[in-house]
Amino acid sequence: MKIFKGKTFFLKTIFFHIFLVLIIAFVSLNFWENPIYDTIINSVNANQHGSDEISLIVIDDKSLDSYRWPWARSLYGEIFDYLNKYTNAKVVVFDSILRSLDKERPASSDNYFFDVVKKSPNFVGGYMALLPEYENVQSGEQYDNEFHKKFAIDISDTRTKNNSRHSFYKSLTVFPERYFNSLRQVGSVNLNLDPIDGVLRTSNDLISYNDNFYPSLALSTYLLAHKTDKITLTNKHIVVDKTGLKIPLVKRSGDLCHYIKYYKLYDNTSFSHKNYSAIDIINSFRLLNEGKKPIINPKEFDNKIVLVGANALGVEDVLETSISLNHPGVDIQATILNNFLDNDFIIKLPGIINFVIILFFTIITFALILTLPFLASLILLLIVAVLYIIMCIFCFKHNIVPNVITPIAVQLSTMIFGYSYRFIVEGRNKEKIKNAMGKYLSQDIMKNVVQNIDDIKLGGKKANVTVLFADIRGFTSMSEKMTAEEVSVILNEYFSEIEPIITKYNGVINKFIGDAVMAIFGEPIQDINHPQNAVRCACEMLKKVDQLQEKWLFEGKPKIEIGIGINTGEAFVGNIGSEKRLEYTVIGDMVNLASRIESYNKVYKTNMLISSSTYSYVSDIVDVIKIADVTIRGKAKKMDIYEVLRLSD
Repeated sequence: MKIFKGKTFFLKTIFFHIFLVLIIAFVSLNFWENPIYDTIINSVNANQHGSDEISLIVIDDKSLDSYRWPWARSLYGEIFDYLNKYTNAKVVVFDSILRSLDKERPASSDNYFFDVVKKSPNFVGGYMALLPEYENVQSGEQYDNEFHKKFAIDISDTRTKNNSRHSFYKSLTVFPERYFNSLRQVGSVNLNLDPIDGVLRTSNDLISYNDNFYPSLALSTYLLAHKTDKITLTNKHIVVDKTGLKIPLVKRSGDLCHYIKYYKLYDNTSFSHKNYSAIDIINSFRLLNEGKKPIINPKEFDNKIVLVGANALGVEDVLETSISLNHPGVDIQATILNNFLDNDFIIKLPGIINFVIILFFTIITFALILTLPFLASLILLLIVAVLYIIMCIFCFKHNIVPNVITPIAVQLSTMIFGYSYRFIVEGRNKEKIKNAMGKYLSQDIMKNVVQNIDDIKLGGKKANVTVLFADIRGFTSMSEKMTAEEVSVILNEYFSEIEPIITKYNGVINKFIGDAVMAIFGEPIQDINHPQNAVRCACEMLKKVDQLQEKWLFEGKPKIEIGIGINTGEAFVGNIGSEKRLEYTVIGDMVNLASRIESYNKVYKTNMLISSSTYSYVSDIVDVIKIADVTIRGKAKKMDIYEVLRLSD
């Protein structure tokens, strides 16, 4: 089989495919890749709980049952006093931002808290870098200078590329003076969510502000725990000189970040690290002060890094992450710190490697499609896709993250193009047939013919169907007073309006007979409710004609009315004619009866008449007037017919 029939068409196909691949890659990278990333991280990578070196003290619902929110600063002071006096905690971290004094409570509450913080040599507080400028620029500049003098760390920047320190931040959290003076170490709690889906996947390890870098809360905690403040920036890593920690760099809006490696959540919780209720710590502190046995043994926190934060209903600090829709902020900070302690990070493959993978998928897909039979190539391509997904899962288990869905999406688009090109001739022939048939047959009949293009023959089957005839009243006399063009305009508009209605109710227009329409329900579209749908269709047709009458009256055109006859029964449905000329239709006595019932609309001045057989199916959905003992031409016995007044449902 000769695949390529012309270089021009082949080149057009390739260029169009490249354009489509770029679009698919863009959509996949921005909208599909992240959810797949989250799914695999949650199911494969987050397979163990957080480190025992980290403990959390959480202001939870139990804590708020004892003291209403917002808490007095003295309660925080008791938590940190407990950790200072009775434990050997390595570092104590306050995952909160204190912006102002507590004006609703006595100053002693704030003073106690500040004194406790001042006595804590291993305390780390939180702050935020902000987008709005300071209200007072001059005092803001002074605060920035004091902040830099007190909290700046020693950073050696050896980067030779992407070494900008440009920042979008315009100000910092301004601490109350006594709190500022009490603090020895601070860290940024800024966490930038993905702008597309709002999920947190990266941490802001170094905040870029005023041409300087400041560490995050987690990184400040790590540095304090290891008694160092020296960092080296390379092109690919943030390196802590003393410990050899290497944080893989990802740049986000000027900040230096890394992809967060998440940990398994404890059952029925949103935490991946061991945690304690804040009220239990406060009560333990008071019991210890009284010489009694505490609720929580202080030894639980010996040589631990302890983070304090809130997660009670209504005051919770939660974000959506790869493993949880409501991940507590304090556990997120603990997770980032855990990455540093374990020197264990998610590594995303560079863009060039992902590009090579996509190119490989494209080439091998084309090669298999063009050299192997359809079924063999399809099976092999499916095997390639499955093997790639297995390889991706293996990589995720080892903290290496390739693009998962993008190469598969590109492979799929390449398969579509490859198979389309291979079978282009057959496709063009079918398209020509469909276009020609679509002008003469209903879409449903056309689809049936195209699907069985190699097996068209005379014959059919007996089936229970419903036939609808609709005829325009007095059309002959009306057309004598109009030009042929005016007649065609009215007929075409009428037929154009009723055709969608018939299609809507699973009907098929079998033929136009002058000003009349014959429609079939029940075949070729299988529909067990074809009598009901035929009647509903007729009612909607009559409503549409009423609307057209108003429109035509406004346009100065003659008023037309239609009569509809419906009959249900067994008929022959299929192809009739000769081997050279076929017609898909329905024939039988029940068809003739439907046509004759329609003609009685003129006699009884009605709009819709149905046979007794149709009425037996639709009696529960219509209001009718029975017309008894009607003599039907061609029928020896008189029969009942029914005028449909309205739908009763």
